[in-house]
Amino acid sequence: MIKEIIDKKRLGEDLSKEELSEIFNGYLNGKVKDYQMSSLLMAICLEGMNYDEIVNLTDIFLKSGEQLHYEDEFGTMCDKHSTGGIGDKTTLVIVPIVASLGIPVIKMSGKGLGYTGGTIDKLESIPGYRTDLTDKEIEEGIKKVGAVMTGQTKDIAPMDKMIYALRDATATVSSIPLIAVSIMSKKLALGASKILLDVKYGSGALVGTKEEAEGLAILMKKIGESYGREVRYILSDMNVPLGRNIGNSLEVVEALNVLSGKEEGKFKDLCIELASNMISMVKKINVEDAKKLAEDAITSGKALNKFYEIVKNQGGDITKLSVSANRYEYKSYREGTIENIDALGIGKLSLSLGAGRESKEDKIDYTVGIVLNKLVGDKVNVGDTLMTLYIHNNNFKIDSNIFEIQ
Repeated sequence: MIKEIIDKKRLGEDLSKEELSEIFNGYLNGKVKDYQMSSLLMAICLEGMNYDEIVNLTDIFLKSGEQLHYEDEFGTMCDKHSTGGIGDKTTLVIVPIVASLGIPVIKMSGKGLGYTGGTIDKLESIPGYRTDLTDKEIEEGIKKVGAVMTGQTKDIAPMDKMIYALRDATATVSSIPLIAVSIMSKKLALGASKILLDVKYGSGALVGTKEEAEGLAILMKKIGESYGREVRYILSDMNVPLGRNIGNSLEVVEALNVLSGKEEGKFKDLCIELASNMISMVKKINVEDAKKLAEDAITSGKALNKFYEIVKNQGGDITKLSVSANRYEYKSYREGTIENIDALGIGKLSLSLGAGRESKEDKIDYTVGIVLNKLVGDKVNVGDTLMTLYIHNNNFKIDSNIFEIQ
């Protein structure tokens, strides 16, 4: 029967919920082999899935593990998900903003793989910070400081963990249906009645074009609404790295600079936009009024203090955060204006420095990374420093096309 299901999808035919359940639950239970599931994933990647198939598969993933109901105790909550990109550290800013306004936030995130860094890796660059909280510790954290930023518990959509690892190994990560199923099964399992999606597009994201990103966003919104959740989405450009800092400790530093009111720009603007929408949904106010609250949380110092509270509650010591003392300055070879900074190129360079992992077994060097000294639109002269690399060895090569200067 498994062979027939695979062949059916290979031929572009639709699969019933029973067929999807048989093969995916069979894989979870060890009855379906890696090579069989790999064949199905590739068939899905090539032939796609219709809406009913996507909703049915989301439900199968969702019901493979536990479903949380924290709103029963803590009231209305808003969960946020980013599809990820180079330099995306928005969670580190928006969670303390929202929590400082009395809105409970349980943010479960993952580790990075490949060029895009994971929020958990950034948090674990803070010495002592625990990202393996138990359900009881999550509840205690909400009661004590109003927010937690932790890893996904092993009982949330376990099927997604198995399938994602196989997708990564079989070059099927970019499948829009599989992305939607992966994201929404986890978001639905976490139980928040409000969900905000930050869907990124461009060279530094999973999705290449804005049109594809919007299609994915609309699909996920529709799935969420079918479960009675309020879902909003924001499309954000990831052709250029988000912010100045790329690398785990460095990105924590940049988040702190935004929370301290020391840094302006596109990264802060996106954080305010995301936080404002979360606040708007929970407090049932318009986005402009919510934006004033978000900005005040920064200027008053409430958001920064909340970040410190969260870190301390989870065992972290922010005073011990460190970056590599070894630095290399990459200078401009020409005069002009920076027209573009290739996000994918920066991501590859960051990976070569040791800031990311190519396989799940790789160890990350939290202290290395890149600081962009110049951004798009800046004028530069010959000899100006374009970026500073924080390094531990010289085993890297810089692509001269990363910076487009006209």
